[in-house]
Amino acid sequence: MKLTILGGGGFRVPLVYGALLQDHAEGRVTGVVLHDLDAGRLSAVTRVLAEQAAGVPDAPEVSATTDLDEALRGADFVFSAIRVGGLEGRANDERVALAEGVLGQETVGAGGIAYGLRTVPVAVDIAQRVARLAPDAWVINFTNPAGLVTEAMSHHLGDRVIGICDSPVGLGRRIARVLGVKNPGEAWIDYVGLNHLGWVRGLRVAGRDELPRLLADPDLLGSFEEGKLFGTDWLRSLGAIPNEYLHYYYFNREAVRAYQQAEKTRGAFLHEQQARFYAEMKNPHAPALTVWDRTRAEREATYMAENRETAGAGERDEDDLSGGYEKVALALMRAIARDERTTLILNVRNRSTLSVLDTDAVIEVPCLVDANGAHPVTVDPLPDHATGLVCAVKAVEREVLAAARSGSRATAVKAFALHPLVDSVNVARRLVEGYTEVHPGLAYLR
Repeated sequence: MKLTILGGGGFRVPLVYGALLQDHAEGRVTGVVLHDLDAGRLSAVTRVLAEQAAGVPDAPEVSATTDLDEALRGADFVFSAIRVGGLEGRANDERVALAEGVLGQETVGAGGIAYGLRTVPVAVDIAQRVARLAPDAWVINFTNPAGLVTEAMSHHLGDRVIGICDSPVGLGRRIARVLGVKNPGEAWIDYVGLNHLGWVRGLRVAGRDELPRLLADPDLLGSFEEGKLFGTDWLRSLGAIPNEYLHYYYFNREAVRAYQQAEKTRGAFLHEQQARFYAEMKNPHAPALTVWDRTRAEREATYMAENRETAGAGERDEDDLSGGYEKVALALMRAIARDERTTLILNVRNRSTLSVLDTDAVIEVPCLVDANGAHPVTVDPLPDHATGLVCAVKAVEREVLAAARSGSRATAVKAFALHPLVDSVNVARRLVEGYTEVHPGLAYLR
């Protein structure tokens, strides 16, 4: 099978290739094509992959290209992991928003909207090319904002595009671990919402829901990441465990203040960190895999550091530093390619899963996966407070999609103004002005 990775010069690509190297079953990926607009980044990542593959028999052959059409032709699977505007763009998203006193995170609030506005047109072009050049390919979307981008691509690819995120998987794994579940894979995670906006409402093992036991034990509840981040009293009030990104909603003032007071934003930190990595990789004698692994460890350890500092949550647990999105992607690909039926939490079209949303709205829920794709399972309705957030944010996503289609500046302002974390129409107007000034990719807004 041929796997094409868009954004193939991206820093996290070795995670995917490393997972592929551990897959020795029949019907595995035999060729990986890396596509990126930056030939230097492609060269750096290709070196890391070569060192990963050293001594591994039958390692998937790796090639690299800056030609998108060439990369897509004949692909069986396409992993889309692009970052329009690069990390400099992410840093600008954060800076412009924080100057207005609102959140600039890359998937939540003003920053997520700005990122979506410049990413959707590119993602739509990719979807149209896939439909033309590789109509039988399955697209697995990593690109943030994952739910929004997946929905944009689904208008051209239907159910053959599926969005993934490792946050729900990591959350379920942590809950299972503190509950003493020996094999987290045997637990059914009742999770529902949008990407980076969901809640675990139950965790069933052998038909028994173990979540009430966790919520009833303050010591147990406060022993893992989300308990430390949100506080046990708030989790017990909710009767559920939120995705970590909901900290930006529930503790918005504190999060914004922490980011404003930080020495540098997350985007600025990653921009500088990865610039050092790619610069070091220009040295042909640098140990590529060692340099990459050291940089990755620092990246993972500092994830959501400001939020944890605000909550007094301390350092991340060592068990949470291993990532996981590549494992979700490979599990999804194997299930489809080999008809190895499994259950995964994915971003897919709603159909009739959540009655408050229309059939084409992309949501994040458990899905049964087989050779025919991902099928969302029936879930109980969300409580009113969660329904309100989901509907409000989905409405914003729809305005982003409309602005990207029409190029309407007024519609872009509307998208910002309607978001729960943007508290003024005037702020929304200034955000659009600020973002169009720093992002050439938003020049289409008129």
